[in-house]
Amino acid sequence: MKKSYHLPVALLLSLPISMASLAGQPQTETKPMPAVNMTEDQKDQHARAIQEHMLQMHDLSNRILAEQDPAKKEQLKVQQLELMKEHHANKRAAHHMKK
Repeated sequence: MKKSYHLPVALLLSLPISMASLAGQPQTETKPMPAVNMTEDQKDQHARAIQEHMLQMHDLSNRILAEQDPAKKEQLKVQQLELMKEHHANKRAAHHMKK
């Protein structure tokens, strides 16, 4: 008869333990960055930019999965990686502008 490990796993997942606390390091609370000093129009523009990025990423993922030619598939993966790098660079630049 198979043993069920669902209950212990569920209990473990519900505990507020992080890897930092297990390692004896002080635990820092991560909070989402507040959208301070942003107008409603800027918040809307930001949300639209995030949505556009997500749609581009999903489109590329779907095209990668559907592509049969290994060379074209690799080209799409490179394109997706470049999109991720660009998005990350834009986020870093925006973060540094706030400082």
